[in-house]
Amino acid sequence: MKHLFPILISIIIASASGTWVSAQDYPPVPVTISKEKVKMNGKTYLSHIVQERQTLYSIAKAYGVTVEQLYEANPSLIDGGLRKNAIILIPVLQKDDLKDERKNVQEDNRKTVEAEDEGKYIIHTVRWYEDLDVIAGKYNVTVQSIMSANGLTGRKLTRRQKLRIPLYDTVSEQTMPDDTIPAQNAGTDADSATLSADDGKGSVTATMMLPFDAMKAVPNEGSMDFYCGALMAVKQIGDEGSDVDLNVYDVDGNILPSMDDQIRNSDVIIGPISPANLEALLAGCPKTASVVSPLDHRAEYLCSGNPNFIQAPASSLKLYEDLARWIREDSNPAERVIAIYEKGTKNTDELGEMSSILESAGVRFMPFSYSILEGRDVQKPLMELMTSEAANRVIVLSESEAFVNDVVRNLNLLIHDEYQIVLYGSSKIRGFETIEVDNLHNTCLHTSSAYYVDYDDVKVKDFVKRYRALYNTEPTPFAFQGYDITYYFLKQCSEGGKDWLNSLEGNDMSMLQSNFRFRRTSDSEGFVNTGVRRIVYGPDYSVNLEEQAY
Repeated sequence: MKHLFPILISIIIASASGTWVSAQDYPPVPVTISKEKVKMNGKTYLSHIVQERQTLYSIAKAYGVTVEQLYEANPSLIDGGLRKNAIILIPVLQKDDLKDERKNVQEDNRKTVEAEDEGKYIIHTVRWYEDLDVIAGKYNVTVQSIMSANGLTGRKLTRRQKLRIPLYDTVSEQTMPDDTIPAQNAGTDADSATLSADDGKGSVTATMMLPFDAMKAVPNEGSMDFYCGALMAVKQIGDEGSDVDLNVYDVDGNILPSMDDQIRNSDVIIGPISPANLEALLAGCPKTASVVSPLDHRAEYLCSGNPNFIQAPASSLKLYEDLARWIREDSNPAERVIAIYEKGTKNTDELGEMSSILESAGVRFMPFSYSILEGRDVQKPLMELMTSEAANRVIVLSESEAFVNDVVRNLNLLIHDEYQIVLYGSSKIRGFETIEVDNLHNTCLHTSSAYYVDYDDVKVKDFVKRYRALYNTEPTPFAFQGYDITYYFLKQCSEGGKDWLNSLEGNDMSMLQSNFRFRRTSDSEGFVNTGVRRIVYGPDYSVNLEEQAY
């Protein structure tokens, strides 16, 4: 996916149809307020996707900022202008910044005075960044008077909530000590998906840490693609009725952000990516913060001693365990099972573990090893292990491209000698460029994979269509993963409330390119994903997704 990166999280999609139109040509286009936050150089921004016929003026007005502030946050707008589907940064106003707009806000809100309260109240619509203190400061009234006028029992507000603001504040703040104000408000906004604060359901606060490398000449495209998919998931969760507050951090250079309240209080933290950064994050954050490893399967070791850790990609160990179960399910006593591994390999411990996996699954197999230098002399000893009366199921216990390529070549030669062979192996085999695809089909490759996209699936077709329309490009595997991870975990947080982690087991879900089936071995261990996808290469050159292997 090719992007231009003038600044962090600013994605400019070049389009032949990206032309300027004047405000007089079309009626104003409504601007939907984004809640996706990013942080750069100590400042907080919102990321806004520009829709057709939106203008800098309409965007600035909707977010309560000036056009000059938009130019300052997005220097590329000066030369490149505003483009459809571009993602621009919106500066988040602090309390001091809000003072300058107080008169304009008051004037706009005075126009919505309810007839029955005319002369007594004005109606204020709560914006996403406002709390009672900010609103009281705008109108020079006390927090208690606003609470009394609206029957509030707590300080929690929801976006777009309507508040009556008394024009004459006759109540003193001192008549209600701070410690008498409840911490939560059980009331809800009819236009919002925020539910009762007792269980936190429907409202999600999430943190995402990715290495965008925004300050480098070539930022990290994989992280940008992941983020684009994540934004689509956030929108879908919002459309389904949940209020999502997403905060995004650039962990460029393996430097983690400071552990502020925003991170500590997140319902879920997605990222960072590397095991080293994940380990550092787990050491510094409270055990109440749930941390998801989104991309690196090698981070599974962090589950030990971290019950709040979730390993999202299925590890190589889990994939081989599924291959062993698959062989046991498919084989019969008349068939032969042969495990081939490279002689003299350095990963002897790993090979021993893989052999144990086959034995634990109840698979009776014959081991066979050779070095790649012996490649042309192994056909005869292999034939002696095989049967010509039934299938020979061969599992290759190696992820070395050169060795696997040699094994596949030898098996294809045996197939020409009329041996029936079914090959089982790591999903990495599918990406080896030196192996001819024809040979994989000839051997009927069976592989268990953490990722596979079935483009015939209706959900996948819909996602691809929406992704193309929004970003004017094709989704990459990172984009699919960004959507899958973000949607699944925000959905769990939304439906499970503050206690969502305890109900994670059993909430299995088939996503666009991954299966999620999280389990933990003990109360002191984190969660691992045991959900994989089984892929079969047919002799007719088909590639089929078998049953969802949970």
